[in-house]
Amino acid sequence: MTFVVTDNCVRCKYTDCVEVCPVDCFYEGPNFLVIHPDECIDCALCEPECPAEAIFAEDELPDDQQEYMEINRELADIWPNITEKKDALPDHEEWDGVKGKLQYLER
Repeated sequence: MTFVVTDNCVRCKYTDCVEVCPVDCFYEGPNFLVIHPDECIDCALCEPECPAEAIFAEDELPDDQQEYMEINRELADIWPNITEKKDALPDHEEWDGVKGKLQYLER
């Protein structure tokens, strides 16, 4: 099983989760993070660290967030690995909690 980064990370990109990951399975895009499903060891350390509550266990992924499973897999293969915490995006507070942000995901 793996953990999945979902919609609320888009345009926020908090990186608190990256800092606690023991296997460095996070990958960074312009305005979103993803978890590589083949590298995640299901330790669950990242989930409570996400200020946006955008990380879910695969088996607890909400129905309206299912497409993010494939998005995480696809983008983790092409984006660079991130292993250290960085500042969130400048306008993260305006975007945290906004629903339906997939259209804003920059690949």
